[in-house]
Amino acid sequence: MLIDLHSHTWPRSHDSVLNPDDLIVRAKTAGLDAIVFTEHDTVWDYKSIEELRAKHNFLVLAGVEISTDDGHMLVFGIDKYVFGMHRVRELASYVEKAEGTMVAAHPYRRQMPWFSRSDEEYQAALDKASRNPAYQYVAALEELNGRGSDKENEFSRRLCEMMKLGGTAGTDSHAISDVGKCATYFEKDIHDEKELVAELKAGRYHAVDLRSGTPVASR
Repeated sequence: MLIDLHSHTWPRSHDSVLNPDDLIVRAKTAGLDAIVFTEHDTVWDYKSIEELRAKHNFLVLAGVEISTDDGHMLVFGIDKYVFGMHRVRELASYVEKAEGTMVAAHPYRRQMPWFSRSDEEYQAALDKASRNPAYQYVAALEELNGRGSDKENEFSRRLCEMMKLGGTAGTDSHAISDVGKCATYFEKDIHDEKELVAELKAGRYHAVDLRSGTPVASR
């Protein structure tokens, strides 16, 4: 099944202009099977998610994008934001206790060289990125971000390959034009957040570019 693992709605994410209902309608039109709301440092309450599922007859899941000192983390399986989560070690400890999991969002940010003068310089940037302390705690990297350029996503893809980590896809939607660009294909059906966490940990998924209709090159 196809799931967009990264999306934002207003007002829970201040930088989004997407109404939750509009996002769901567009996701269904794009052929997705589910979407995860990953607001900035804010987790949707279960009752609201259940109401949206029933209203649209569509699987909506709750995640969160946590801003940490070592980058943004897509977190699945927790039900609230706790002060101190900006320190990735504390975040990881809380996620582990909650039996959740994490994916590093748009890993190209602040790590990809904009002007690489040689292959050696580009490789050095990959090497440095691979030593990001947050990555010891993640199940995967976001290999394909719908708002990232081809060049940016290529850096993420190569980092996944280098670290031998799984790669997910999410649109990082903030506007209606973002929705439906990419998604993560899961081999097994998913019905709730617990099953989503299990499949991410098991690695039974791959990133799909819905603009071309082809999967990202597998490792």
